[in-house]
Amino acid sequence: MTTPVSEPASGRQPRRRGPRPAPTRPPTRRDSRRPADAALRAAAHRARQGRPPFWFAHRLLLVLSGQCPVHTLLAHVRGPAYDRLTALAPSAPLRPRGTDRTAPEVLEARGTQPRAGVIEAFARVATGAHQRAMAFRLEWCPDNRWRCTAVELDVTPGG
Repeated sequence: MTTPVSEPASGRQPRRRGPRPAPTRPPTRRDSRRPADAALRAAAHRARQGRPPFWFAHRLLLVLSGQCPVHTLLAHVRGPAYDRLTALAPSAPLRPRGTDRTAPEVLEARGTQPRAGVIEAFARVATGAHQRAMAFRLEWCPDNRWRCTAVELDVTPGG
């Protein structure tokens, strides 16, 4: 038994082609396939925040610019690194100085893995018109979290 050419093998009727319906997108939108630049920037920012070097750089910046107290990092920083933060934080070394009071921000944060479970990271931070450097070490702990074990700035404590 053969199937006639005019009827599909599945038994369904072929789709009739007629005029295409009007597009449902707003009349001001030209291309519905591409997201707006703002959406792309927001997605990139969310992806960046999910990376441990950026997350820690941002939290360290909040503490070292005086926007958050040191104890907010108590669960994320270990031993000598916490002592270093408590020595640096009172002087708020990453707070903008002078007349420019724009909030400091992390421009870049990257890290390398010298071995499994360790990230040695750096961050470039904008504080007013200046850029500052911050380095830190992250270690993967038995409780399945990254912990900061060392922090260094381009300044000495109290200066």
